[in-house]
Amino acid sequence: MKNWVIEKNSFDAVDIEKHGSKFLLGNGFMGYRGTMEEYSAEQLVAVNLAGFFDLAENSNWRESVNAPNPLYTVVVADGIELNLSKLEAGSHYQSLDIKNGIHTRKTVFNVAGVNITVKAERFVSMARENIMALKYCVTADKDIDITVKTGIDKNVWDISGKHLNYIFEKQDNNYLELNCETVQLKNKLKVLEAFVGLDNIKNENLLHIANISLKANEEFEFVKFGGVYHSESLENINFSNDVNAGYEALKNEHIKAWEKIWQNSDVVIEGDAVAQLALRYSIYHLCIIAPHNTDKCGIPARGLSGQVYKGAAFWDTEMFMLPFFQFTDSKVARNLLKYRVNTLEGAKRKAKLLGHEGAFFAWESQETGDDACTLFNVTDIFTNRPLRTYFMDKQIHISADIVFAMWDYCRTTGDYTILTDGGLELMYQCMWFFYTYSAFKPHKNRYELLDAIGPDEYHERVNNNAFTNVMVKHAADIFLLAIDKVKDDNPEYFKEFNIDLSWAYDFAKKLYVPQPNEKGIIEQFDGYFKLEDVTPEILKTRELKKNEYWGGHGLASTTMTLKQADVVMMLNVFRNEYSKEIKKANWEFYEPYTEHGSSLSACAYAIVAAEIGNTDWAYKYFMKTATVDLTGDTKQYLGSQYIGGTHPAANGGAWNTAILGFAGVSFTNDTLDISPRLPKNWDSLAFKLNWKGDKLGIKITANQVKIEGITNSKVTVYGEEYKK
Repeated sequence: MKNWVIEKNSFDAVDIEKHGSKFLLGNGFMGYRGTMEEYSAEQLVAVNLAGFFDLAENSNWRESVNAPNPLYTVVVADGIELNLSKLEAGSHYQSLDIKNGIHTRKTVFNVAGVNITVKAERFVSMARENIMALKYCVTADKDIDITVKTGIDKNVWDISGKHLNYIFEKQDNNYLELNCETVQLKNKLKVLEAFVGLDNIKNENLLHIANISLKANEEFEFVKFGGVYHSESLENINFSNDVNAGYEALKNEHIKAWEKIWQNSDVVIEGDAVAQLALRYSIYHLCIIAPHNTDKCGIPARGLSGQVYKGAAFWDTEMFMLPFFQFTDSKVARNLLKYRVNTLEGAKRKAKLLGHEGAFFAWESQETGDDACTLFNVTDIFTNRPLRTYFMDKQIHISADIVFAMWDYCRTTGDYTILTDGGLELMYQCMWFFYTYSAFKPHKNRYELLDAIGPDEYHERVNNNAFTNVMVKHAADIFLLAIDKVKDDNPEYFKEFNIDLSWAYDFAKKLYVPQPNEKGIIEQFDGYFKLEDVTPEILKTRELKKNEYWGGHGLASTTMTLKQADVVMMLNVFRNEYSKEIKKANWEFYEPYTEHGSSLSACAYAIVAAEIGNTDWAYKYFMKTATVDLTGDTKQYLGSQYIGGTHPAANGGAWNTAILGFAGVSFTNDTLDISPRLPKNWDSLAFKLNWKGDKLGIKITANQVKIEGITNSKVTVYGEEYKK
């Protein structure tokens, strides 16, 4: 199990926040932070809900809602609460089994000369998305009387303020019910709890309280179940059936659900146990935040680890996570793209609000598609005043990212039906936005994209950002290809669509795309080469205060220091369209200037490094990406704003690096190519891919590529057609 278990054999209070994210459980509907059962809001406990948003009182923004915790449990002995955050433990062990999605802890407390051991096991069901379950055990080395308090904790951790009003409570023997209503929209939330194994209880304040005479070395055990319901799930509550199924039955079906997931998504590395665990851990995080059963929500930038970044979906989904899903679970991939279709009206409202036409998708997207991103996203560390940023209104590439991702999904899965299920309309609205946003320069006979922000957020309101222009150019070409595809496959639908496309052809033909200079370098944006030649290391010495923001009008804005991969990100996305020499020149040029202030950055540098033959650097950046949530070594604050939590884009980036980088998977038209360049310490790499309906099993060693499952598709190895 060494390649499947994350564990910690000690306790330090400074790790509470980090471990809450590190040991996260989830099932796509909700996430349960890796906190102790006795913890509360002060220790950042969260049952974070996907796609369920509200505006707190006196808050400037809406965020995802955290539910009351139905697994809250604490033991009191000799009047002392056995709370790891308050009472020193003799020993402590915490683990997360990522193969089966199960969290465990074992803590030994000493009270009045008695060693009391608390053991707990819990899971958030992957088979029944509203259900979680806990098995709780207590032993002591001497006789002692204890009190067990277990129930629903209404003390909810919220970043921006209170989101829930409690409107009805029910306490009945072994059953608790808490009905809630959100502050802003009055949406309903129901939390249920039940237990098996406690006797002679009294119910008080949504807690079951039981007094127990614990005999020396005899184990006392009980199990409990939690149910969380909102929106459509309120209509189909079968909590009593879930409880009656029993803990072991629920656990077994949960494990079987995980077995099915791993059958399609596991990646096996031989020769590098550290990389193996890190990559599986990354895949685990992608699977616990995936919208398995709905197309009504995206994936939040911090997964389901809490309310950071308002629980909103960013471009992270399309650029960093979608490749994993479209190759391993096309249903989830389609759900994510349908979410964008379902929020098209919000994107149109945003464009209109800003004086544009078409669809300008939200930088921070919640359930309606209206942008949750504010105009003031950073607090100045010196004045404590909010700083005007342009993330919401100038990061226009988001609409092109979505068009690109939708076509990528069609090509990899062979499922083009999404185009007539709202996808083509989405593409049209996005391209109309770019056409009307662009500036035509008659003397140059070209369209330009001015006043924008690329992936590098330290440089705002720039002209002709290379990533943005290239992405929009491809989106324009994709839209025309999609038009032809629908015209051929579904002429009746196309007839109803019936639009004038002359502008689209002109825009696709004449949009300016920055080209490499005589040294092979692509300028990140107009005027970038004229900025002060300063690297992040030098810039760091200019800081006057910790957590000083470098963007906006900050330290980096007039220098060549950039936050994250920008041109290199472009070379990563469009890897088949630039020569190895161009990639190498730009990688070597931009790498010293890149701070990697975003967890999105390292994987782009890793993949391009692999493609230019620098596997040592590729491996370094791969491990930085794959271990980001294991180490917790990331920015926790943006100015004074807390931004901690998990990093699903980096998790996706780890998979992308392994498969697209080291395995060298790419595709053009109808052909999948595999051109491996494994790290020198990897003996083999094995994985599965869904490619146009074929389920391929691929194993790569230093001397061989073996592929199983090819039926109707074309696969090449180093450009030559694969033959068994």
